[in-house]
Amino acid sequence: MVAKKRIAASSKKKASATGFISDLDCYLFGAGTHYDIYQKLGAHPKTYKGKEGIYFAVWAPHAKEVHLVGDFNNWNPEANPMERISESGIWEIFNPDMKLGELYKFAITTQSGRILYKADPFAFSAEYRPGTASVTADIQGFSWTDSAWIEKRTQADVQKLPMSIYEVHLGSWRKRDRPEKDGFYTYTEAAHELAAYVKEMGYTHVELMGIAEHPFDGSWGYQVTGYFAPTSRYGTPAEFMYFVNYLHKNGIGVILDWVPAHFPKDAHGLADFDGEPLFEYADPRKGEHPDWGTKVFDYGKNEVKDFLISNALYWVEQYHVDGLRVDAVASMLYLDYGRQEGQWVPNIHGGNQNLEAIEFFKHLNTVVQGRNHGALVIAEESTAWPKVTEHPEQDGLGFTFKWNMGWMHDFLEYMKLDPYFRKYNHHRMTFGLTYFTSENYILVLSHDEVVHLKCSMINKMPGLGKDKFSNLKAGYTFMMGHPGKKLLFMGQDFGQLHEWDEKVSLDWYLTDEDDHRELQNYVKDLLHLYKRYPSLYRQDNDWNGFQWINANDGDRSIFSFIRRDETGKKNLMFIISFTPVERPDYRVGVPKRGRYTLLLDNHGAYKAAEAPCFSSSKSECDGQPYSFSYPLPAYGTAIFRF
Repeated sequence: MVAKKRIAASSKKKASATGFISDLDCYLFGAGTHYDIYQKLGAHPKTYKGKEGIYFAVWAPHAKEVHLVGDFNNWNPEANPMERISESGIWEIFNPDMKLGELYKFAITTQSGRILYKADPFAFSAEYRPGTASVTADIQGFSWTDSAWIEKRTQADVQKLPMSIYEVHLGSWRKRDRPEKDGFYTYTEAAHELAAYVKEMGYTHVELMGIAEHPFDGSWGYQVTGYFAPTSRYGTPAEFMYFVNYLHKNGIGVILDWVPAHFPKDAHGLADFDGEPLFEYADPRKGEHPDWGTKVFDYGKNEVKDFLISNALYWVEQYHVDGLRVDAVASMLYLDYGRQEGQWVPNIHGGNQNLEAIEFFKHLNTVVQGRNHGALVIAEESTAWPKVTEHPEQDGLGFTFKWNMGWMHDFLEYMKLDPYFRKYNHHRMTFGLTYFTSENYILVLSHDEVVHLKCSMINKMPGLGKDKFSNLKAGYTFMMGHPGKKLLFMGQDFGQLHEWDEKVSLDWYLTDEDDHRELQNYVKDLLHLYKRYPSLYRQDNDWNGFQWINANDGDRSIFSFIRRDETGKKNLMFIISFTPVERPDYRVGVPKRGRYTLLLDNHGAYKAAEAPCFSSSKSECDGQPYSFSYPLPAYGTAIFRF
């Protein structure tokens, strides 16, 4: 009895000795609702007992001991012991000797006596690869000048705005001819050149791959070890803040890829963090991806959910980013994703849905968008999971948008075909119009489609020489007219020839060649026209915004349709041919008598004073009461205003 009383007394909760973490902090973290936990855990400049230094706190409930190590103590795993705040599993220390910019790790002694040298999960900065230490940093004090941008974003209805996204991998967008840091642009350098390019082309947003710290370039940033640290490949946290602020100054939104689906097994990372599964599911049938060799977050553990939700808020609120594109959502929703029979565990109802991940998404999207109106949370969800963009109150997951992977697959399969065989696959281009109102979609031609022997976008096209460029122009025109927001990966707008390679820069010299420059100018015209005409974006998931003229002309592989806004005053009509056959007297049906002004054709956009006009007459065609004739060239594209 005496022994039991002693054990009970020794296990009573011990408050934070420094007072920097309160009982309420510990309670909220344990409940999964401390949405600013990154302001408590990690490394923070503080003044304690009259001395300036750095305060450290780390969650390691299974650890026997935890020590702070770094250059300041010659990485001695016994020199600076941390003190445990018992029931929470949090360890803390105030080190008055440390400055900003110093390297550190946590030396975690496991119950078996092993010592693990772990980077700080909440570190604001990390050592340049191949180093794996965390770096003390202060993210306060940046002079933001984008309040007007944030206010406008808060008031806007994003569903009614144009969104054309330029997906970018900063490390290979452009490279400097210099040895330091592998020729990478800094965040500051990239901000100026990228903003200028994006503005000229007419994109509305940039989506950045691989900004959270990651050890291996070849993972493209999708195997993260530093969730709170902008990668040091391109600079410091303050320099990344400058990047976002500068793009906002130029009217460009910033979206980050975000990876809550899995994390790597690197020794310094989150895997078996305190000697046992902590951030990941303990059961390997739930906690590991067999195909990827990575760990899966435990979405049933409150502290893990808090880590992820606070991380999402961190990027939106501390770095002012306009949205997060959530990677590999399907892998989180399905317990059997990438697993064979016997490799996964059914849920309590015997199904393959991860009920904990479903609740996590509802929680995440409610909090992020509730605290930051106008911020985007975009799902890369590759299946037909229902209600991805429906509000959680209607039993949806609550995402703002969903990548339309089905459209992407059908579109590319059609575009790769020899024109002769397209008539047998006409449905691939029309099928997306049967379900476009079911979610808030983004049409995507992402980095995943131009790697791993899939060919670059231009080299997916059939034919030789100019035929490839004509095919791609027709495809991009169809994409721009199809309901849904848009995304193109870098290099696709000028016809990058080789597949994307994260190790080398895009081949910008190609823009000096006629065919590539003409394609780039054509895409530029499409993007500016898209922003100029509300009919192309205001009713993206509403049948009132779209009308087929002829969806059934498979024999000629021609598509014609109308896009409308709510007013119906600036309608646009699209005609697109996907064969190399000229049709000098092509007749198209139209709903009204009047003048139809040609805004854009194969050669690009017309100046207002030079745009040809065509008058419709009472002559039924395509089931419409009026029609007019138009000389449709090979792979002809035409956008008319009426």
